Amino acid sequence: MTDTLRSLRGAAFVALLPVLIAVLVIAFGTGAHERIFNLFLINMILVIGLQMFMGNSSIVNLGHIGFMGIAGYTAAILTIPVQIKAKIIPNAPFGLATFQLGPVEAGIVAILVTMVFALLVGVLIVRESGISATILTLAFLVIVHTVVANWVELTRGMRALYGVPMTVNKWILLAAVIAAIFFARWFRDSPIGLQLRASGESAIAAESSGVNVRLLRLVAWVLSAAVVGLGGVFYVYLIGSVSPKSFYFDTTLLTLAMLILGGMSSISGAVAGTVVVTAGFELTRYFESGPVMFGVKLPEFLGLTGFFLGLIIVLSMILRPKGITGTDEVDERWFRHKM
Repeated sequence: MTDTLRSLRGAAFVALLPVLIAVLVIAFGTGAHERIFNLFLINMILVIGLQMFMGNSSIVNLGHIGFMGIAGYTAAILTIPVQIKAKIIPNAPFGLATFQLGPVEAGIVAILVTMVFALLVGVLIVRESGISATILTLAFLVIVHTVVANWVELTRGMRALYGVPMTVNKWILLAAVIAAIFFARWFRDSPIGLQLRASGESAIAAESSGVNVRLLRLVAWVLSAAVVGLGGVFYVYLIGSVSPKSFYFDTTLLTLAMLILGGMSSISGAVAGTVVVTAGFELTRYFESGPVMFGVKLPEFLGLTGFFLGLIIVLSMILRPKGITGTDEVDERWFRHKM
């Protein structure tokens, strides 16, 4: 079997999990479950995008949600009807308050804008390694949030931009997740992905073998930003509004916990971690509100969800640093065991 067919088979194997969850939600879920499922799918796109860079380069990335914000705000500003923009951002620069694009066109523009920003920022970040590169990605996240929160004429600052046409549903999101799984698996198993993973083990050894490590990292960084940007576009199309708090530390911590728990070296880990953390997050949010169980009113545990995410990261790094799936894809381990 060729490497391409093996990658496609593996991607299809992993994609069965979100498809199965979709079937269960449709068959037995309520409207609330469907809303959770939609956000779950968006988070999966974000985590897969994060894995494409972080999992292949072995560089911890704390700035990926900045690309979600860039794409989300771009798509929102371009799709909000002119009548609404005349009220909420009448002084928007570049004449953005005077025209409107359709969701598809705006989404394409948003992802292209995100990739341009990723290219400009990536040229600086890929020159560094280890903690230095991680700090730069964090600085990028803080800069994006600061600009978004203070560019009042364009973003309304800390107030939400509203009026975005809500044009996505669970079917579109599920299709996007499946496409992201196939794309990320193809990239992981491609010559670029293989060389990049090798450079993650030893950049010096890779460079001595003629591998252009900086270029490989830059390619992964830009493609990762595109996938994360797609998640940002779908997020604003699902919610119908956008605000700076949606693209900062809370979402960064959530997606990092998902990837670290699942295993950042594989697409299987990104998918599995998203499933497990989403289930745990919803469970802790239920107890956080102080529910009534067996006739007894439990006290409120404010901040329990944040504690849960921090605990997930700490325990994962201590007890299973390679994550649930380890370093291999689930299908690779399965078929190796069958041989």
